[in-house]
Amino acid sequence: MNAENRLFLKTACNIASKTAAKAVVVHVDPLDDLEWAERFPKTRKLILITKKKRLEASGDGKDTLLGKASAVITIPRISLTRVSLIKIGATLALSQELVSPGDRLVFAVGPTESGSLDLIQSVDTSKESEIIAGKGVTKISEAVQPELFQAVFNLAVELAETGREGKPIGTAFIVGDHEKVMQLSKQMIMNPFRGYEDEERNLLAGSMKETIREFAAMDGAFVIADDGTILASGRYLGATIDESQLPRGLGSRHIAAAGITTLTRALAFVISESSGDVRIFKDGKIIMHIEKAPNKK
Repeated sequence: MNAENRLFLKTACNIASKTAAKAVVVHVDPLDDLEWAERFPKTRKLILITKKKRLEASGDGKDTLLGKASAVITIPRISLTRVSLIKIGATLALSQELVSPGDRLVFAVGPTESGSLDLIQSVDTSKESEIIAGKGVTKISEAVQPELFQAVFNLAVELAETGREGKPIGTAFIVGDHEKVMQLSKQMIMNPFRGYEDEERNLLAGSMKETIREFAAMDGAFVIADDGTILASGRYLGATIDESQLPRGLGSRHIAAAGITTLTRALAFVISESSGDVRIFKDGKIIMHIEKAPNKK
């Protein structure tokens, strides 16, 4: 690991010590290797975030970031701004209960292609900020199992980035409390997921991404059960909410998603067709907003 990255990591650890942070979260993709012989305090967690499916460390791994890490979080394999990296890292750490609501986190991140960490950010999860859009983000694990949350989250962010056949996709995924969600919604089209075995339409199986991409171009929302089974797509959400309670400029899809999460315990993941941004709703409020990275010319 080069001297600049070592300095950034040591600085992040020092800040964590001085601010009593619960964890140091490191984006490891810019690093040329994971060698790290420095002692890491047992009172704090080291969490790594990466787009790689698997991290590997040389030697026995004891003197590496991987060997000292409490957990590794896999993030979507798309272009992300630094702020989005931090938002996603914080959201997934909370959803997987690696940290608790109210904990302070110190992030060290940087663009993968640069080979260098270049930003340190301290995040207090108890306060609403640019990173934590609403306090509902700290209650994610109460609504959806961590594995399912990450699967839907990664899928939504990847669909927002890549679209379908080069065209933007706008859709919504309503996850959890599915019986009540189905009662408060109706089919706009014939349900393409009806009649299949549960295991054939389970989002966690990992083979549904392209199928979802095809049906995401249709109007209506996906409804996903607590165990990851896709119950329906093309679903019209009957519940709405007063538009004045939401930021200006959001369309009917966002209003319906806010409404359904007001009346149920579900989470709603909404992809904006116009901007490619992803917003997560809980209890009628936006708890996370992930901006699409600008296109590079």
